[in-house]
Amino acid sequence: MQKKGRLIILSGPSGAGKGTICSELLRKMPELIISRSVTTRQPRPNEQKNRSYDFISTEQFLQMVSDNDLLEYDQHFENYYGTPKKFVLDMLSFGKDVILEIDVKGALQVKQNFPESILFFVEAPSEQDLYLRLKKRGTESEEKIQIRMARSRLEIAQKSKYDYCIMNDDLDRAVGEIIDILKRRN
Repeated sequence: MQKKGRLIILSGPSGAGKGTICSELLRKMPELIISRSVTTRQPRPNEQKNRSYDFISTEQFLQMVSDNDLLEYDQHFENYYGTPKKFVLDMLSFGKDVILEIDVKGALQVKQNFPESILFFVEAPSEQDLYLRLKKRGTESEEKIQIRMARSRLEIAQKSKYDYCIMNDDLDRAVGEIIDILKRRN
């Protein structure tokens, strides 16, 4: 009998380093599958279409919600974000471990429906580090950064609901910690 895949969820505030950690996990554990999210926001300059996200219209997104095609979804920063359900369920049924890099609200929605999911909350060492990381991206105005910082405080308040909290103060150590946990929970 084929083993069922696992849902591995990374979330935390904007700027905590979730994307960087996901990239390293995929490099070191190529058997992992990452699920792409859909969003109604515009691509950032460094993002390639259909790589990080599938960029779709608001109408398309709302149709996916109406058709129950999303595992989780939310609206924040004036845009919709969600995880297409079919791809994730197909990969799990094939025995693949799937990583979701999603926001805190989405992670808790998934955990409610898939209690066996493994939730990792990724943290920056301090609020100042978070701010500097967002500033360094160079993709948003100071006003948008402040909105993200306010949201980060709400997200950090939810970290006790996660299975593991990972401090991203050293990338190699943070990735190694996640890999160790995944191996122990195999």
